[in-house]
Amino acid sequence: QVQLVESGGGLVQAGGSLRLSCAASGSTFRFNAMAWYRQAPGNARELVAAITTGGSTDYKDSVKCRFTISRDNAKNTMYLRMNSLKPEDTAVYYCNTRPASSVYWGQGTQVTVSS
Repeated sequence: QVQLVESGGGLVQAGGSLRLSCAASGSTFRFNAMAWYRQAPGNARELVAAITTGGSTDYKDSVKCRFTISRDNAKNTMYLRMNSLKPEDTAVYYCNTRPASSVYWGQGTQVTVSS
């Protein structure tokens, strides 16, 4: 059973950067495709970036060239480097498997980008 804990969010000005971390417990992390999701107030949760067990990545069009997803299987940790942040990136960010599993949703980490 994998448990996921997100961290690294905060308040940043437009154009700034943040790095989110997702720490996974359990030994099956390295065998799962993983992803970052986000949910802004009033909006549905959406996939932002994904990474396979082999390291192939996939991004939502609006974050391509600004966000970078990575994983360190030795540390059971996944990251999301976010550059050139925009106010529309404001949301709670969650990590989960891909496809997402209801049992793995955590509290998420709030990212707020001020204009």
